[in-house]
Amino acid sequence: MTGRPSIAASLTGLTSRRVPVGSWHTRVLEAGEGEPLVLLHGTGGHLEAYARNIRELARHHRVVAYDLPGHGYTSHALTDLETDAYVGHLRELLDVLGIGRAHLSGESLGGWIAVKFAASHPDRTGTLVLNTPGGTMADPEVMRTIRALSFLAVDRPTPELIRSRLAWLMADPASVTDELVEVRRALYARPGFAASMRHIMCLQDPAVRLRNLITDAELAAVPRGALVIWTSDDPSGPASAGREMAAKIPGGRFELISGAGHWPQWEQPEAFHRSALAHLAARPLNAPAADGAT
Repeated sequence: MTGRPSIAASLTGLTSRRVPVGSWHTRVLEAGEGEPLVLLHGTGGHLEAYARNIRELARHHRVVAYDLPGHGYTSHALTDLETDAYVGHLRELLDVLGIGRAHLSGESLGGWIAVKFAASHPDRTGTLVLNTPGGTMADPEVMRTIRALSFLAVDRPTPELIRSRLAWLMADPASVTDELVEVRRALYARPGFAASMRHIMCLQDPAVRLRNLITDAELAAVPRGALVIWTSDDPSGPASAGREMAAKIPGGRFELISGAGHWPQWEQPEAFHRSALAHLAARPLNAPAADGAT
Protein backbone atom coordinates (compact mmCIF):
# COMPACT_ATOMS: atom_id res chain seq x y z
CA MET A 1 0.00 0.00 0.00
CA THR A 2 1.42 3.37 -1.01
CA GLY A 3 0.68 6.93 -0.05
CA ARG A 4 0.51 6.35 3.71
CA PRO A 5 2.95 7.97 6.13
CA SER A 6 5.31 5.66 7.94
CA ILE A 7 4.81 4.81 11.60
CA ALA A 8 7.94 6.79 12.43
CA ALA A 9 6.70 9.84 10.53
CA SER A 10 3.23 9.56 12.03
CA LEU A 11 4.61 9.55 15.57
CA THR A 12 7.45 12.06 15.08
CA GLY A 13 7.55 14.47 18.01
CA LEU A 14 5.30 12.27 20.14
CA THR A 15 6.91 10.52 23.09
CA SER A 16 5.67 7.49 24.96
CA ARG A 17 6.43 6.90 28.62
CA ARG A 18 6.11 4.07 31.11
CA VAL A 19 3.48 4.81 33.74
CA PRO A 20 3.04 2.74 36.92
CA VAL A 21 -0.57 1.52 36.96
CA GLY A 22 -1.04 -0.83 39.88
CA SER A 23 1.46 -3.63 39.29
CA TRP A 24 1.78 -2.82 35.58
CA HIS A 25 4.46 -0.62 34.05
CA THR A 26 2.29 0.64 31.22
CA ARG A 27 3.49 2.24 27.98
CA VAL A 28 1.37 5.33 27.31
CA LEU A 29 1.45 7.87 24.48
CA GLU A 30 -0.56 11.11 24.75
CA ALA A 31 -1.27 13.85 22.22
CA GLY A 32 -3.65 16.75 21.78
CA GLU A 33 -6.14 18.55 23.97
CA GLY A 34 -9.86 18.40 24.55
CA GLU A 35 -12.19 15.66 25.69
CA PRO A 36 -10.17 12.54 26.49
CA LEU A 37 -10.26 9.71 23.96
CA VAL A 38 -8.59 6.43 24.92
CA LEU A 39 -7.45 4.04 22.16
CA LEU A 40 -7.41 0.30 22.90
CA HIS A 41 -5.70 -2.11 20.51
CA GLY A 42 -6.43 -5.79 19.92
CA THR A 43 -5.13 -9.17 21.08
CA GLY A 44 -1.37 -9.49 20.78
CA GLY A 45 -1.16 -5.91 19.53
CA HIS A 46 0.33 -2.60 20.62
CA LEU A 47 -0.43 1.10 20.37
CA GLU A 48 1.14 1.39 16.89
CA ALA A 49 -2.08 -0.16 15.58
CA TYR A 50 -3.37 3.44 15.84
CA ALA A 51 -0.23 5.12 14.48
CA ARG A 52 -2.11 6.42 11.41
CA ASN A 53 -4.86 7.93 13.56
CA ILE A 54 -3.33 9.57 16.62
CA ARG A 55 -2.46 12.92 15.02
CA GLU A 56 -5.81 13.38 13.29
CA LEU A 57 -7.77 12.40 16.39
CA ALA A 58 -5.54 14.64 18.52
CA ARG A 59 -6.66 17.67 16.50
CA HIS A 60 -9.95 17.33 18.38
CA HIS A 61 -9.24 15.31 21.53
CA ARG A 62 -6.74 14.53 24.25
CA VAL A 63 -5.73 11.17 22.85
CA VAL A 64 -4.35 8.43 25.11
CA ALA A 65 -2.97 5.33 23.39
CA TYR A 66 -1.46 2.58 25.50
CA ASP A 67 -0.22 -1.00 25.45
CA LEU A 68 -2.65 -3.31 27.26
CA PRO A 69 -1.39 -5.43 30.18
CA GLY A 70 0.86 -8.22 28.92
CA HIS A 71 1.13 -6.52 25.52
CA GLY A 72 3.69 -4.35 23.75
CA TYR A 73 6.12 -2.66 26.12
CA THR A 74 3.79 -2.90 29.11
CA SER A 75 4.85 -5.47 31.73
CA HIS A 76 4.60 -9.11 30.71
CA ALA A 77 1.63 -11.11 31.97
CA LEU A 78 2.53 -13.71 34.59
CA THR A 79 -0.98 -15.16 34.91
CA ASP A 80 -3.92 -15.51 32.53
CA LEU A 81 -5.66 -12.22 31.72
CA GLU A 82 -9.44 -12.24 31.53
CA THR A 83 -11.55 -9.19 30.81
CA ASP A 84 -11.89 -8.07 34.42
CA ALA A 85 -8.10 -7.59 34.58
CA TYR A 86 -8.14 -5.27 31.56
CA VAL A 87 -11.15 -3.34 32.86
CA GLY A 88 -9.54 -2.83 36.27
CA HIS A 89 -6.29 -1.72 34.66
CA LEU A 90 -8.12 0.84 32.49
CA ARG A 91 -9.90 2.27 35.53
CA GLU A 92 -6.58 2.64 37.34
CA LEU A 93 -4.95 4.17 34.26
CA LEU A 94 -7.63 6.87 34.09
CA ASP A 95 -7.06 7.58 37.79
CA VAL A 96 -3.28 7.88 37.30
CA LEU A 97 -3.76 10.24 34.35
CA GLY A 98 -6.32 12.35 36.22
CA ILE A 99 -9.13 11.56 33.78
CA GLY A 100 -12.60 11.39 35.24
CA ARG A 101 -14.54 10.36 32.14
CA ALA A 102 -13.27 9.41 28.69
CA HIS A 103 -14.51 8.33 25.30
CA LEU A 104 -13.21 4.88 24.35
CA SER A 105 -12.20 3.64 20.91
CA GLY A 106 -11.39 -0.05 20.86
CA GLU A 107 -10.39 -2.46 18.12
CA SER A 108 -11.09 -6.20 18.51
CA LEU A 109 -10.12 -7.04 22.13
CA GLY A 110 -10.00 -3.29 22.76
CA GLY A 111 -13.66 -2.98 21.79
CA TRP A 112 -14.53 -5.91 24.03
CA ILE A 113 -12.82 -4.17 26.96
CA ALA A 114 -14.50 -0.87 26.11
CA VAL A 115 -17.99 -2.38 26.32
CA LYS A 116 -17.20 -4.20 29.57
CA PHE A 117 -15.76 -1.00 31.05
CA ALA A 118 -18.72 1.12 29.95
CA ALA A 119 -21.19 -1.31 31.48
CA SER A 120 -19.38 -1.50 34.83
CA HIS A 121 -18.24 2.15 35.01
CA PRO A 122 -20.87 4.24 33.21
CA ASP A 123 -19.91 7.32 35.22
CA ARG A 124 -16.37 7.12 33.78
CA THR A 125 -17.41 6.50 30.16
CA GLY A 126 -18.32 8.78 27.29
CA THR A 127 -19.37 7.33 23.96
CA LEU A 128 -17.73 4.33 22.30
CA VAL A 129 -16.18 3.79 18.88
CA LEU A 130 -15.87 0.03 18.36
CA ASN A 131 -13.77 -1.24 15.42
CA THR A 132 -14.64 -4.86 14.57
CA PRO A 133 -15.08 -5.46 18.31
CA GLY A 134 -14.65 -8.84 19.94
CA GLY A 135 -16.61 -10.34 22.77
CA THR A 136 -19.88 -11.45 21.19
CA MET A 137 -18.71 -14.42 19.10
CA ALA A 138 -16.90 -17.68 19.87
CA ASP A 139 -16.00 -19.26 16.54
CA PRO A 140 -13.73 -22.26 17.24
CA GLU A 141 -11.95 -22.00 13.88
CA VAL A 142 -11.19 -18.30 14.35
CA MET A 143 -9.88 -18.94 17.86
CA ARG A 144 -7.67 -21.82 16.64
CA THR A 145 -6.27 -19.65 13.85
CA ILE A 146 -5.45 -16.74 16.16
CA ARG A 147 -3.73 -19.03 18.65
CA ALA A 148 -1.74 -20.88 16.01
CA LEU A 149 -0.52 -17.79 14.17
CA SER A 150 0.28 -15.97 17.40
CA PHE A 151 2.25 -18.81 18.98
CA LEU A 152 4.26 -19.36 15.80
CA ALA A 153 5.07 -15.66 15.66
CA VAL A 154 6.31 -15.39 19.25
CA ASP A 155 8.12 -18.74 19.34
CA ARG A 156 10.00 -17.97 16.12
CA PRO A 157 9.72 -14.20 15.54
CA THR A 158 10.96 -14.21 11.98
CA PRO A 159 9.77 -11.50 9.58
CA GLU A 160 7.88 -14.14 7.60
CA LEU A 161 5.90 -15.47 10.57
CA ILE A 162 5.22 -11.98 11.91
CA ARG A 163 3.97 -10.97 8.48
CA SER A 164 1.66 -13.99 8.34
CA ARG A 165 0.11 -13.04 11.69
CA LEU A 166 -0.46 -9.47 10.53
CA ALA A 167 -1.67 -10.40 7.04
CA TRP A 168 -4.51 -12.41 8.59
CA LEU A 169 -5.87 -9.10 9.91
CA MET A 170 -5.88 -7.25 6.59
CA ALA A 171 -8.04 -7.13 3.49
CA ASP A 172 -4.95 -6.32 1.41
CA PRO A 173 -1.72 -8.13 2.34
CA ALA A 174 0.18 -5.12 0.99
CA SER A 175 -1.17 -3.19 3.98
CA VAL A 176 1.42 -5.05 6.07
CA THR A 177 4.42 -2.78 5.64
CA ASP A 178 7.99 -3.84 6.35
CA GLU A 179 8.06 -1.22 9.10
CA LEU A 180 4.98 -2.67 10.82
CA VAL A 181 6.53 -6.13 10.66
CA GLU A 182 9.72 -4.84 12.28
CA VAL A 183 7.86 -2.97 15.03
CA ARG A 184 6.00 -6.14 15.96
CA ARG A 185 9.03 -8.40 15.53
CA ALA A 186 11.00 -6.29 18.02
CA LEU A 187 8.18 -6.67 20.55
CA TYR A 188 7.65 -10.39 20.02
CA ALA A 189 11.38 -11.13 20.25
CA ARG A 190 11.67 -9.65 23.76
CA PRO A 191 12.68 -12.18 26.43
CA GLY A 192 9.59 -13.41 28.22
CA PHE A 193 7.09 -12.28 25.62
CA ALA A 194 6.27 -15.79 24.39
CA ALA A 195 5.13 -16.74 27.90
CA SER A 196 3.14 -13.50 28.18
CA MET A 197 1.41 -14.28 24.86
CA ARG A 198 0.14 -17.58 26.24
CA HIS A 199 -1.49 -15.76 29.15
CA ILE A 200 -2.98 -13.22 26.74
CA MET A 201 -4.38 -16.01 24.57
CA CYS A 202 -6.50 -17.48 27.37
CA LEU A 203 -9.48 -15.61 25.88
CA GLN A 204 -9.10 -17.77 22.76
CA ASP A 205 -9.81 -20.85 24.89
CA PRO A 206 -13.50 -21.77 24.40
CA ALA A 207 -14.29 -22.28 28.09
CA VAL A 208 -12.55 -19.09 29.21
CA ARG A 209 -14.08 -17.11 26.36
CA LEU A 210 -17.58 -18.28 27.21
CA ARG A 211 -17.50 -16.84 30.72
CA ASN A 212 -16.11 -13.53 29.42
CA LEU A 213 -18.49 -12.89 26.52
CA ILE A 214 -20.38 -9.59 26.43
CA THR A 215 -23.94 -10.05 27.63
CA ASP A 216 -27.05 -8.35 26.32
CA ALA A 217 -27.38 -6.67 29.72
CA GLU A 218 -23.93 -5.17 29.34
CA LEU A 219 -24.73 -3.85 25.86
CA ALA A 220 -27.93 -2.31 27.24
CA ALA A 221 -25.89 -0.62 29.99
CA VAL A 222 -23.56 1.29 27.62
CA PRO A 223 -24.43 4.82 28.76
CA ARG A 224 -23.80 7.22 25.86
CA GLY A 225 -24.22 5.27 22.70
CA ALA A 226 -21.69 3.63 20.43
CA LEU A 227 -20.57 3.56 16.83
CA VAL A 228 -19.95 -0.04 15.77
CA ILE A 229 -17.68 -0.19 12.72
CA TRP A 230 -17.44 -3.41 10.74
CA THR A 231 -15.63 -4.03 7.48
CA SER A 232 -16.06 -5.72 4.13
CA ASP A 233 -13.30 -8.28 4.83
CA ASP A 234 -13.18 -8.88 8.56
CA PRO A 235 -11.80 -12.38 9.31
CA SER A 236 -13.35 -12.61 12.77
CA GLY A 237 -16.97 -12.75 11.71
CA PRO A 238 -19.76 -11.33 9.53
CA ALA A 239 -20.99 -7.76 9.48
CA SER A 240 -24.31 -9.00 10.85
CA ALA A 241 -22.56 -9.47 14.21
CA GLY A 242 -21.75 -5.76 14.28
CA ARG A 243 -25.27 -4.78 13.27
CA GLU A 244 -26.70 -6.94 16.04
CA MET A 245 -24.35 -5.41 18.61
CA ALA A 246 -25.25 -1.86 17.56
CA ALA A 247 -28.97 -2.67 17.77
CA LYS A 248 -28.62 -3.80 21.38
CA ILE A 249 -26.83 -0.64 22.54
CA PRO A 250 -29.06 2.35 23.38
CA GLY A 251 -28.09 5.01 20.89
CA GLY A 252 -26.02 2.48 18.94
CA ARG A 253 -25.11 3.07 15.30
CA PHE A 254 -23.57 0.76 12.68
CA GLU A 255 -21.30 1.61 9.77
CA LEU A 256 -19.54 -0.59 7.23
CA ILE A 257 -16.11 0.37 5.86
CA SER A 258 -15.10 -1.26 2.59
CA GLY A 259 -11.61 -2.30 1.64
CA ALA A 260 -10.53 -3.23 5.16
CA GLY A 261 -10.13 -6.29 7.34
CA HIS A 262 -9.78 -6.32 11.12
CA TRP A 263 -7.93 -2.97 11.28
CA PRO A 264 -10.16 -0.39 9.55
CA GLN A 265 -8.26 2.39 11.32
CA TRP A 266 -5.05 1.22 9.60
CA GLU A 267 -6.23 0.21 6.14
CA GLN A 268 -8.85 2.95 5.63
CA PRO A 269 -7.85 5.73 8.06
CA GLU A 270 -9.68 8.54 6.24
CA ALA A 271 -13.00 6.68 6.34
CA PHE A 272 -12.38 5.75 9.97
CA HIS A 273 -11.63 9.36 10.92
CA ARG A 274 -14.76 10.69 9.22
CA SER A 275 -17.01 8.20 10.99
CA ALA A 276 -15.34 8.30 14.39
CA LEU A 277 -14.98 12.07 14.65
CA ALA A 278 -18.56 12.71 13.54
CA HIS A 279 -19.84 10.28 16.15
CA LEU A 280 -17.67 11.73 18.91
CA ALA A 281 -18.73 15.28 18.07
CA ALA A 282 -22.38 14.27 18.31
CA ARG A 283 -21.88 12.68 21.75
CA PRO A 284 -19.86 15.02 23.98
CA LEU A 285 -18.90 13.85 27.44
CA ASN A 286 -21.62 15.95 29.07
CA ALA A 287 -24.35 14.43 26.88
CA PRO A 288 -27.11 12.73 28.84
CA ALA A 289 -27.22 8.96 28.96
CA ALA A 290 -28.85 7.35 25.95
CA ASP A 291 -32.44 6.24 26.33
CA GLY A 292 -32.53 2.81 27.96
CA ALA A 293 -28.97 2.89 29.31
CA THR A 294 -28.47 2.54 33.02
